[in-house]
Amino acid sequence: MPEDRSTHFPNAEFDRSLVAWFKRDGRKLPWRETTDPYRILVSELMLQQTQVATVLERYRRWFDRFPTVNALAEAPESAVLREWQGLGYYQRARNLHQCARMIVDHFGGVFPATVQDLSSLPGVGRYTAGAIMSFAFDRPAPIVDANVARVLSRLMDLQRPIDGGSGKKELWDAAARYSAGTHASLRNSALMELGALICIPRKPRCVICPVRTFCRARDPESLPKKRPRPVIERRIERFLFIRRFNQILVQQNTGNRWRGLWSLPKRLGTETCDNSAEPIVTLRHPITRFVVRLEVFQAAPPSVLEEGQRWCAIQELDELPMPSPHRCAVERALSLGRLTAAPTCENRKPKTEN
Repeated sequence: MPEDRSTHFPNAEFDRSLVAWFKRDGRKLPWRETTDPYRILVSELMLQQTQVATVLERYRRWFDRFPTVNALAEAPESAVLREWQGLGYYQRARNLHQCARMIVDHFGGVFPATVQDLSSLPGVGRYTAGAIMSFAFDRPAPIVDANVARVLSRLMDLQRPIDGGSGKKELWDAAARYSAGTHASLRNSALMELGALICIPRKPRCVICPVRTFCRARDPESLPKKRPRPVIERRIERFLFIRRFNQILVQQNTGNRWRGLWSLPKRLGTETCDNSAEPIVTLRHPITRFVVRLEVFQAAPPSVLEEGQRWCAIQELDELPMPSPHRCAVERALSLGRLTAAPTCENRKPKTEN
């Protein structure tokens, strides 16, 4: 029989200790100061795979551009992608845009208020639906993000991997027990904050943890357990820098990775390149389980443009939604003047893109 971990967590004393700490030491974040489900949805999607400090810089600016769900629904995708630029993982922006359109078209502009309806929105899974239910409507709903998963696995001394099977189920069951009852928003926020500030991945601050007496972890830093990660693969991608007077040739992407964004044209190997043996710009950037070496070669203007290609004035590039690695590459190529050297951007760390 597996050990019953429910007897020590949660309970009223745990709640009091955690909530008192959160009220005293929790961070003041803009998405904690609203119950607007649209603003909470934006924050949750922005915070996926992105540091809080980065989101803080962009969160308020987003609402200057798209103040309501209706304003976002009416915006063209290119404007949404441009505003998202630099946050990476652009599918989140597309999902957010589609969420807004679905809320307007199928829910009459009224934000859905059940887990089932929320889960029907593009890109809204169990966690995001629970976060909106909890933080916007203050209704009981379990949420398990990386911080909560780490806290719960340590509280329970969970030795099974949390990213599959019984370990994952045990986490969600514990989160459901904890979120049951009143003040779900406050208590879920406190649990997440504990993971962000105290129960951190490396060198957890156990000595000052407000709920350390409830923790069963014998080796906190070894938790949570996860299945082995796939090996990081390396790939090379080659593109062309083609300038015609005050214009740069760009190409709109149609694949899932950067769909709708504009990038440099791909090098097919048949183009006439200047000093083609050496790229004029080289940079590296991560994409999920890949590390990409992006090489850019200077080439002559083509006589006929391919489908999806167009000339863009240099002064208009800032308004064009473009992946960060390609924007970096264009900036470096333009800075070379006559392109007589072949420097690299390898020390610059653009945002992770997808």
